[in-house]
Amino acid sequence: MAISAPSSTPIPLKWVGPLRITSTALGGTEEISVPLATYETPLWPSVGRGARVSTLVEGGIRAVVVDERMSRSILLEADDAATAFAAWQRIDGSREELQSVVSTTSRFARLIDLHVQIVGDLLFVRFELTTGDASGHNMVTLAADRLMDHILATVPGVRYGSISGNYCIDKKPSAVNGILGRGKNVVTEILIPREIVERRLRTTAAGVEKLNVRKNLLGSLLAGSIRSANAHYANMLLGFYLATGQDAANIVEGSQGITRAEDRDGDLYFSCTLPNVIVGSVGNGKGLPEVEEALTRLGCREDRAPGENGRRLAVLAAASVLCGELSLLAAQTNPGELMRSHVVLERGAARGDQVQGESD
Repeated sequence: MAISAPSSTPIPLKWVGPLRITSTALGGTEEISVPLATYETPLWPSVGRGARVSTLVEGGIRAVVVDERMSRSILLEADDAATAFAAWQRIDGSREELQSVVSTTSRFARLIDLHVQIVGDLLFVRFELTTGDASGHNMVTLAADRLMDHILATVPGVRYGSISGNYCIDKKPSAVNGILGRGKNVVTEILIPREIVERRLRTTAAGVEKLNVRKNLLGSLLAGSIRSANAHYANMLLGFYLATGQDAANIVEGSQGITRAEDRDGDLYFSCTLPNVIVGSVGNGKGLPEVEEALTRLGCREDRAPGENGRRLAVLAAASVLCGELSLLAAQTNPGELMRSHVVLERGAARGDQVQGESD
């Protein structure tokens, strides 16, 4: 089988903003634009409308990184269930020893937790590591490979099953990642005064709250969504991931998140919780000139302590999600607004017109 030389596929990209964001990951409050690469051209003015709202609110979007880790699970075969359980106890009691093994693979990798599941005579061990500014896929796989060798050499009665047992779980919908964590867990929130909700979003706080319950919560429940209640996180994450050199397939777990909207005496409290934002400011995909330019403009190539650039990038991604989610839900409270915007923007873009949309 022959593999052709690398080529490229052009994806339209625009910088949208600025967004006003307050976060310790940014060192305070910043106003900054973000890049979104997408074929869905209405996404830019939609996110832009949310960004404009953020600049009209004191402090803008407030973002908190509540956890960060990357996981890889190995699969071991045991002689029987009793042997698998004994191996579990042995592994769990050897965490300091396991960390010593991890430290030989990278100066940034650190084992922070492990979890085990037994199915018959099979043992699934999920290792969770911090990985500095990298998203960490390769880092945790290398660490898991060395940990596997160590376990096979020191724990009796177990054999190699697979370097990845899907209890990680990578690029597939699941409940476990939202519970245990995989990537950066970022919460973004904003409190929008009534006047801005009505004038800029052309809706009411009560309308957004009602739609969020009916669409994002009840609709997602009926659809059988897994730990996910949102309108379109995947759109903003994919655009941001492609523009900044991320592994785009990670929007599968990244888009599993929860939108909350509450009417507070006419003001709108709005939040987006994204437990699996998998991004890195270094690593594979970051050598392309366009990606380097994007990361530099975002301030994610500065000389900082390990992990700080990665957390900054995750906050910017999550804030972009909030802007797009807010704008879409506001549009969907009004009959016909969403479709009118798409028709005007997409047909106008096809003609090369300068069109105005939801961002105004």
